[in-house]
Amino acid sequence: MFHEISPHVFHNEYAPAPPRPGDKVLACRGAKALARLADGRLSLADWAGWPERDAPLRYLFAVDGTRFYLAPWPQAEPAGFAAVPCAQLRAAQPMHLAFAAVTACQLAAWYAARRFCGACGAPMEHSGAERAMRCTECGHTEYPQICPAVIVAVIDRASNRLLCTKYAGRAYTHYALVAGYVEAGEDLEQTVRREVLEEVGLHVKNIRYYKSQPWPFSSSLLAGFFCEADGSVSITLQRDELSEAVWLAPGEVPARADISLTNEMMQRFRRGEC
Repeated sequence: MFHEISPHVFHNEYAPAPPRPGDKVLACRGAKALARLADGRLSLADWAGWPERDAPLRYLFAVDGTRFYLAPWPQAEPAGFAAVPCAQLRAAQPMHLAFAAVTACQLAAWYAARRFCGACGAPMEHSGAERAMRCTECGHTEYPQICPAVIVAVIDRASNRLLCTKYAGRAYTHYALVAGYVEAGEDLEQTVRREVLEEVGLHVKNIRYYKSQPWPFSSSLLAGFFCEADGSVSITLQRDELSEAVWLAPGEVPARADISLTNEMMQRFRRGEC
């Protein structure tokens, strides 16, 4: 999956230090990162060659021994570099640099949205002790926003079929699974039941946790679950969320190479592993 970058190691501890040659600098604008992408190969800017060496840098994280920093978008972009949409980085290599670039954009968007305090409206400043923004007036502190969500593989055991869906009104047209964000007051299993009932009108049982995945494209933490249809398998589609929902046998599930938790779960069903 996208965050599985072994043998490289992602170090998310907040351990700021001055940059050194070999460290990487990222500028982000919306859902785009300043990078070089050619024939699927990704390069990020080295601090030693950054065009605005006096620009303020914000420590992000490290991969292995390489530190990554966030910088303002430079007036003159480094030669060969351009604004690369994060969606294009899903298939970029090396994956550890792609993961770093998208995670940097996630943090950059959060920092940009926390310039002012949501409690009193005063300016916010970066905490010197942790990855947080603190109000200069009332002291209100906020940490990076992470939205928990569930990915649900619903199986009809009677016919050995998997419920596959397609989103409504999105550019992504491949089959996916039922998914949705956790609401206030819910545990993850309650979210599974609610989302399946809302999106396809089905009740489920035997809910089993599979694994999780950070998904920086939407600032989410995804939790995958397998479960079984309980009772009727007749689908009632929530058309403002989904354009299609169908039951597919293992041989009908498309074989795809993708870095998402959704696809990994679908491929496990296709191979008869769940």
